Amino acid sequence: MGAEVLRALLGRVRYEVLPAKATQEKVLAHVPRDVVVTVTASPVKGLEPTLGLAERLAAHGYRVVPHVPARLLRDDTHLKEVIERLRTAGVDDVFVPAGDADAPAGVYDGALPVLRRLGELGRPFAHLGITGYPESHPLLHDDITIQAMWDKRAHATYIVSNLCFDARVLGDWIARIRRRDVTLPVHVGVAGPVQRAKLLSMATKIGVGESTRFLTRHPSWFLRFATPGGYVPEKLLDRAAEAFTAPSAGVVGLHVFTFNQIAETERWRRALLDRLG
Repeated sequence: MGAEVLRALLGRVRYEVLPAKATQEKVLAHVPRDVVVTVTASPVKGLEPTLGLAERLAAHGYRVVPHVPARLLRDDTHLKEVIERLRTAGVDDVFVPAGDADAPAGVYDGALPVLRRLGELGRPFAHLGITGYPESHPLLHDDITIQAMWDKRAHATYIVSNLCFDARVLGDWIARIRRRDVTLPVHVGVAGPVQRAKLLSMATKIGVGESTRFLTRHPSWFLRFATPGGYVPEKLLDRAAEAFTAPSAGVVGLHVFTFNQIAETERWRRALLDRLG
């Protein structure tokens, strides 16, 4: 990949973090204010840790994108309360996945009804993100996930792709959604420079139920991180150069899954930018 293209992508990153006890301290210590911070939500802990961290980081001057999974919303009143809190905090961008909760907390069992309801409420957020799945979803057929993106395209403003470690698969997926007239800009999801031992430690800290779900649904991720030389972020970026730079690709930046290895991720990004001049 040309240095100019890679440098531009590294300058338009989003760091995904988990709302753990030390996350705020790590973000304040290591993440520049021009880096967008997205905050995940846990089906075990609910939305409160996500909303609280988003409010605090926004107060420190970050552009924050909280995850608002549909299956964690109890009802319409709860949705309106979430909207009010985030708007009061100055948040204008939310990411709306269906969520991994085994049973919905209330009336919303998928992202589309929430997106429609946000439209009925006057589109309170300027930016709305939805999920894309370059690699197969553990529970849904690929055709269903692409159809879902097509259904949501009128309500959302961008797509964040889930983790993918195969440049060919990533390129095929981007081409496939464009053939289906899904024209939303894409933030490509990539893992940062994750150390396996720290990743396992992070998974344990999330909680027993969440860790089990994470491990059983994504076993290949751990194999990628565990194999010597098996995963280096810049290698994936280089191999996916053609997919990212094709005129029709619509790739606007990188969504970096930090797994809360926030200092390590920012050091990697800065070092790579330095090497690129």
